[in-house]
Amino acid sequence: MLRIIWRQLRGRAWRSAALLAGVLVATTGFIVLTGATSASRLQVTGDVERNTRAAYDILVRPKGSRIVLETDRRLVRPNYLSGLYGGITNAQYDQVRRVSGVDIAAPIAMLGYASAFIPTPLDITDAVDRRLDRQVIRVDPTFVAERGLSTAPGKPQYVYVTKHPLIYPVFDPKSTTRDTLYTDGRTYPGDECEHPLPVREVMPDGSSKPICGGEFGPSTDGRGSGVSERDIKSVAAVRLLPDGRFESGGVIQSRDDLPEPTDRLFLQMRLSVPLLMAAIDPVAENRLVGLDRAVTRGRPLTADDGPDDIPGGSLVNRAFPVLSSSRPYVDGAVRASYRRLVPATVAGVLETELADQLDHAPAVPVGEGRADLSGGYPTVQGGPLTTLVQAGPAEYDEQPGGTLRAREFPPKPDNPDPKSSVEPEVVPWLADDQSFRPLRDVALAKSMDVNRIWSVVGSFDPERLAGFSELSKLPLETYEPPRAEGADERSRQALGGQPLEPSGNPGGYLTPPPLLLTNLASVPKLLEGGTSPQRAAPLSAIRVRVSDVDGYSKRSAERVRLVAERIAAVTGLDVDVTLGSSPSAQTVELAAGSFGRPALRLSEKWSALGVASVIVQAVDRKSVVLFLLVLVVCALFLGNAVSAAVRARTPELAVLACLGWRPRRIGLLILGEVAVLGLAAGVLSLGLAVPVAAVLGNAIGWQRAAAAVPLALVLALAAGAVPALRAARAHPAAALRPAATTVRWLRRPRTLLGLALVNLARTPGRTVLGAGALAIGVAALTLVAAAASVFRGAIVGNLLGDSVALSVRGADAVAVVATVLLGAVAVADVLYLNIRDRAAELAALQAVGWTEGALARLVGYEGAALGVLGATTGSAAGLAGAAWLFNGVPGGLILVAAITAAGGVLAPVLATLVPAALLRGLPTAQLLAEE
Repeated sequence: MLRIIWRQLRGRAWRSAALLAGVLVATTGFIVLTGATSASRLQVTGDVERNTRAAYDILVRPKGSRIVLETDRRLVRPNYLSGLYGGITNAQYDQVRRVSGVDIAAPIAMLGYASAFIPTPLDITDAVDRRLDRQVIRVDPTFVAERGLSTAPGKPQYVYVTKHPLIYPVFDPKSTTRDTLYTDGRTYPGDECEHPLPVREVMPDGSSKPICGGEFGPSTDGRGSGVSERDIKSVAAVRLLPDGRFESGGVIQSRDDLPEPTDRLFLQMRLSVPLLMAAIDPVAENRLVGLDRAVTRGRPLTADDGPDDIPGGSLVNRAFPVLSSSRPYVDGAVRASYRRLVPATVAGVLETELADQLDHAPAVPVGEGRADLSGGYPTVQGGPLTTLVQAGPAEYDEQPGGTLRAREFPPKPDNPDPKSSVEPEVVPWLADDQSFRPLRDVALAKSMDVNRIWSVVGSFDPERLAGFSELSKLPLETYEPPRAEGADERSRQALGGQPLEPSGNPGGYLTPPPLLLTNLASVPKLLEGGTSPQRAAPLSAIRVRVSDVDGYSKRSAERVRLVAERIAAVTGLDVDVTLGSSPSAQTVELAAGSFGRPALRLSEKWSALGVASVIVQAVDRKSVVLFLLVLVVCALFLGNAVSAAVRARTPELAVLACLGWRPRRIGLLILGEVAVLGLAAGVLSLGLAVPVAAVLGNAIGWQRAAAAVPLALVLALAAGAVPALRAARAHPAAALRPAATTVRWLRRPRTLLGLALVNLARTPGRTVLGAGALAIGVAALTLVAAAASVFRGAIVGNLLGDSVALSVRGADAVAVVATVLLGAVAVADVLYLNIRDRAAELAALQAVGWTEGALARLVGYEGAALGVLGATTGSAAGLAGAAWLFNGVPGGLILVAAITAAGGVLAPVLATLVPAALLRGLPTAQLLAEE
């Protein structure tokens, strides 16, 4: 049998050489390209490792803290800590620390929002007329937040500017009388105004009168809910000195402590801003994120810091130490218009009468101003600790298409304790806006002798902390401020092209990170005697770094997984592996606000868990699929060629059957021929793969190159299996009968194109194989061209997965080009076989007067028809795949698909030049004689 196989291959030398070349190209290409895949995989894995180094590897939260949405989508919502207030005990924290493999366990206890008054000074210097003896500058403020979308007018503020001297009250905590000592050495009654301790103006006759101003607003009627700063009026007194400078002040500590003159005059507006307070373990936090190295002012927080009692007369100020953020991460400002008026009298007029007089006095516009709260935030050194406001997690309704709609909650309720002895405080003006989080007030211990406050020991810059890399920067980062971009054009225009940031509303959708950090040692004393449920389980989360893990790798991922399983088993808490996570954009809809903000559609980054593992696997799958297409198209080419050979040798095989060859032996004969070709191609590929890879700059070893031999053999046998089976099943008598086709219908073609289509329809299987091989290449070309052209080489977004998972690499492009070329060769082979099978027909056409040009055009039309069929099918498949991968069909993608389809048609048309050239040597007389 081997001798017969060898004779058959030698007898059809050109055909055998063509088949050998096809297998050789496909096998060598696959070996070289998969070598490039390995090198690229190492590079991509390196990218993943560099960009998944996180502050921590495991996130531990209270049992049941995951919302259903997180579980279903394998996500963690941004600012997950903002709605977690306790739930983990100190004993569970100790269990986590003792788990083998835990390097750092950093707990954090979210406590709630503490109030702070942020000075927001408005410069009104240029509004003052220095020629006037007395004047009042009226300031009409407008409070602004959320990129200017939420606004609310405030009550007017007045600055009384006089050239007359002012005298100031001196604070004396030991005084038991109503009379107050002033800086002129005299005492005056303390009940001349509703507001205590007013500044006094010295009249020209030497007497003095009180300026009854200060801050005053509507009564709270004992509700204990406080008032907004936009409801408070004020009258400030300022002296214009002869040298043009300004002197202003209030209650002073001693007669020698007089106000310093200033060159500029500022109205000190105060915005009430809620600052999120949390407790940490300073030692663990220093190791985890380098908190001590991020301190920019003062000193770091230590584990030994505790509340200090500071005497203050009849009250003791118990100051709890905090490390404050140097950045407020709150979008808020005040803009104002200035008007000047000249009142008849100011000094000696009571507050209510003075306010009515100034409100209705004629005034002249004299300018405008604006101030952001970020300017005055660094000067804040403390604030009261009477009540903490806790905002629960946002809740969502899932809309069609996966969009999330944030649920709405009522604004902050009144204090539920009507017997509270705590004085009403000014609350943020935006607290009356629509809330997207449930709110509750947690009262701390009340005492008539102790006043609890928070006091700044130092400031830290959150942007100097260790965190996540830029590509994998996550909202899991504890101190990362949340931002949400507009998800549609309307929302982007409303936001002015800028992201939405947290506002001064504690129930707002976006919440700032913890801006005030105290230590865990202070928590029991802070919560002692209060109503907080956190006293038994104060911790909100534990962030864990696993030892011997530096970036993502399979070994690191497995090590982290094992530690996470141990923590979950020991503590029973919710445990998430954050190693290898990446941001994942989610679309969120917000209802319109109460202060002018329209409804918004936002794109918000959530944290997709385990993305690095998916990326590495996806890159491997994508590349292997592309390279397998080379083998698939080659197999189609071989299968078509072997089928044609079997068809041409039908009489020969029938003779062998008549001579007693069994069907099995006939099938083995066909398989033997393709096996010899495959084996020869594999051996040649073994010698070519290494040098070809070296020329392309991609070294591969001989072990990988040796895989070419079995690969080529398997490829050849797979391609020849079906034709061999068909040859073995043919009946000898039926094979010896001349081929005849039953005519079901007859339609005479009137054009060359019509005749070409009829010719292709005569061998539908062969036509489908050729067009299918081309379609596969064009589909792959469309996908890769879309990524390379429309998306500039990669499907790049802000996510790590987008950055590397669909990158278009050189090896992928080579694989696609090879696939398209093999498809074109398959089309050329179909045309060659058609010419060979219809040689007698073509000779007859020449005999009746057809020119070689006409016959060449006929073959060209057949190639063009095959090209159109394969290219349009492949382009449509590639377009559909690209639309599925890229979530849409951009206009550029359609253009790319059209260009690849045109290229797919052009390639087989050019490939027809070779089979068309065979028409020139067509032996017309011989063929007609044989027929």
